[in-house]
Amino acid sequence: MQAILIIAITFILTEISAWVNHKYLMHGFMWYFHADHHKKDHGSVFERNDLFFLLYAVPSWLLIMTGMMNGYAWYTWVGFGIAAYGLAYFLVHDVIIHQRFKIFSKSTNVYVLALRRAHKMHHKHLSKHNGESFGMLLIHPKYFAEARKLKQGQSKV
Repeated sequence: MQAILIIAITFILTEISAWVNHKYLMHGFMWYFHADHHKKDHGSVFERNDLFFLLYAVPSWLLIMTGMMNGYAWYTWVGFGIAAYGLAYFLVHDVIIHQRFKIFSKSTNVYVLALRRAHKMHHKHLSKHNGESFGMLLIHPKYFAEARKLKQGQSKV
C-alpha cells in the first residue's frame, strides 16, 4: 500500500515538475532543444525535443535500480512513479495529442478534446515567449468548456 501511495504522489509531483520544466527550461534557456517541437514540419519523425525524456528517464532508472539493489527502498517507488508519468506522457502527448500513431484520432471524449485544444493553444506560439498551457494532464477549465461546445456542435476547435 505504501508503494502505491509513493507512486501516486510521485506521479502528481512529476506533472507539476513537467509544467515548471516546460515553462522555465524548455521555453527558457533550453529553447534550442524545444523549438523544433513548435514547427509544423521539422523534416523528421524525431525532434531535438525528444531528448527531454532524459530529464526523467535517467533519474527514474537510477532510483529503480539502486532501490532494488537496496531491498526495494522507498525511492524504488519514486522511480516507478516517474516511469509511470513517462508512459502517460507518451500515450497522451505523442499518441493522443500529436497523433504520432494514428489511433484515438476521432475521439469525442471531452477530456481528450480539451487536452487537444489546450495543446493547440500552446503551439500557436511559435517562439519561446508569451506561451500558455504548459501542463500535460492538468489543464485550464476553459478548455473543457470549449470542448463541451465542440462536442455539442456549437463551436469549432
